[in-house]
Amino acid sequence: MTSSLIALLATTVEALPEEAASAVTQAATAAAGGDFSLLALLRDASLPVQFIMALLVLASVTSWIIIFRKWKVIRRAKHEADQFEERFWSGAELSKLYAGTTERGRGVGGLEAIFEAGFREFNRIRQRRGVDARAQLEGAQRAMRATGSRELDGLEHNLELLANIGSTSPYIGLVGTVFGIMVTMHSLISTTKQVGIADVAPGISEALLATAMGLFVAIPAVWAYNRFATGVERLSVRYDAFSEEFSSILQRQSHLDEG
Repeated sequence: MTSSLIALLATTVEALPEEAASAVTQAATAAAGGDFSLLALLRDASLPVQFIMALLVLASVTSWIIIFRKWKVIRRAKHEADQFEERFWSGAELSKLYAGTTERGRGVGGLEAIFEAGFREFNRIRQRRGVDARAQLEGAQRAMRATGSRELDGLEHNLELLANIGSTSPYIGLVGTVFGIMVTMHSLISTTKQVGIADVAPGISEALLATAMGLFVAIPAVWAYNRFATGVERLSVRYDAFSEEFSSILQRQSHLDEG
């Protein structure tokens, strides 16, 4: 038993073959020195993928500019609507409210613009002789509808572009993924050496990065579009409701004038 152990310990361990040792060394070196950081992937990406990534960055910057501007516009429109409704329903005379709207020396918008257009047209038609109350009311309603449409058009400005960015960015990123995989496969097919995971990883990583960038651009754009579209729709309902209520007030006023 003792002699067997001595013979086993005395046996020399055979070294690995040179090819196997070289492969292990190369794999360890690639694993230790491979740079898969975000900047490295962007720098080493193929030209088609770099172009698509630059396009996605431009789309992202554009969408965030629209998001911040539209957020300010809709927030201001809601605040101005609240303030004007508070003044309108406080019991102030329409003529004084109209005079205050026109004498401020600034551009009016939202409900204030709808009120100003409707009351101005109502007074203009009322000054004519032989015009009945129905014609006065219809003229004021047409003016309020036209002004309301212009106000809503201004609120909806660039929302279509935001929707297009949100809907197309994932597909643009997918195109970058396809190009990245195609370039990687062609480069590997053209080489004669044995291909390992370290050779495929950079190309696959840049391809997946293009997809991730497309989603990163699309998700905020889609969320912001849905939120802003809902905000514009609510303002549209408020504008229509105010136009109807103001039309009722003008109708009573026109009947009082006839009486």
